[in-house]
Amino acid sequence: MKSIRIGSGAGFANDRFEPAVELLEKGNLDYLIFECLGERTVAFAMLRKNKNPEKGYDSQLELRFEKLFEVFRKQEIHTKIVSNMGAANPIGAAKKIAAMAKERGLGHLKIAAVTGDDVLDRIDKYMDQITMERDVKLETIKDTIVNANAYIGCASIVEALEHGADIVITGRAADPSLTVGPCVHEFGWAMDEWDKLGKATVAGHLLECGGQATGGYYADPGYKEDVPEPWRMGFPICVIDENGNFEITKVEGSGGIVTEGTIKEQLLYEIQDPSGYITPDVIADFTEIEVKQIGKDRVAVTGGKGRAKTGKLKINCGYNDCYIGEGEISYGGRNCVARAKLAAETVLKRLELCKIQYSEIRVDLIGITSLYKEKVGYEMSKCEPAEVRLRVAARTKDYYNADRVGYEVETLLCCGPASGGGARRTVRDIISLASILIDEKDVKTENTYYGGETV
Repeated sequence: MKSIRIGSGAGFANDRFEPAVELLEKGNLDYLIFECLGERTVAFAMLRKNKNPEKGYDSQLELRFEKLFEVFRKQEIHTKIVSNMGAANPIGAAKKIAAMAKERGLGHLKIAAVTGDDVLDRIDKYMDQITMERDVKLETIKDTIVNANAYIGCASIVEALEHGADIVITGRAADPSLTVGPCVHEFGWAMDEWDKLGKATVAGHLLECGGQATGGYYADPGYKEDVPEPWRMGFPICVIDENGNFEITKVEGSGGIVTEGTIKEQLLYEIQDPSGYITPDVIADFTEIEVKQIGKDRVAVTGGKGRAKTGKLKINCGYNDCYIGEGEISYGGRNCVARAKLAAETVLKRLELCKIQYSEIRVDLIGITSLYKEKVGYEMSKCEPAEVRLRVAARTKDYYNADRVGYEVETLLCCGPASGGGARRTVRDIISLASILIDEKDVKTENTYYGGETV
């Protein structure tokens, strides 16, 4: 039975470089995918593109491909690369990759740019749509929208591979579609073989976050089994067959582990409804999945299913929401918690006295209440710590009021309580998200090709 090997080269935009190089050198891969887009990543990329039209793709793209192309030059590599590193500018990304390849004697590599996910130029059509996050009409943020991108499926990736692309660069493609595309292409699946698409989606879900499936988020010293050498974590490899059954493994000798535990934890990651995991390609069903250890760092996964897709695509709209002003200061030694509490009270009173305007504020004693708030945090921290750090952060509509939050924390250096130190203050311009659903027929993708020079 035919099978292919797909490796995960990254789980987010700023992930490590070394695991991908290791996979390319030693993984005997057919495909290497890079999932590099978080929910707001495209919005930040669009801001970069607005400043420089040649940018707007993943900020680490050039460094990643520099290292990957070093391997291509040293070894006879036939691995194809599929990634959403195009972010807000897949065309710019593909042009850059093609230029880099040519400079390194790799001009024969054919690069495909998948576009069409950007629907900003027609977002006005959907102003009456109710947003998922706030249950209000999209028109409430009309004048602040930075980007509007659809989660597209695997169809354009399949088309690019069928046209001989060695590297496929997309914009906001759905995470598992980076894996589903190669499977559809290699095995000749129809786009309505729902169970097979569902199984490939499960595989893509396990690959999409890189080291999370090989022990990253699983690591919990003294509570679970040890995760060996996480500082040189090996990223996962999926060996999937033409029926959609697969196993997860990693490069032999690399750090990390692949166990039933690591795989089960990643299966549950960001799954709202295990019986109906909605993607642009299929609705995957995780409820009958079986996970079985079949060897050292080898776990077989069977039983995934799928049913017909919804025909709708999720649109992420990033918008300029607000500012967050933040200040921090540390207190140490005996009675440090009481001094930090007094400092927090002082800052809140000062903001009231100075009539600083904010819509939301939070006060954290980092290490005690920043995760679990006071009731739980104090119960879990029955012994007073040797040190504590106060953080005050507020959401405002303008820069001035945001800056004053951190300013009032900083004034504690001389205005007390006693022995405060290490103060800092920041102001951040916040991009938030509003999501809607539109008909998939309203999104038309297109492939553009670069490179592929005859040697």
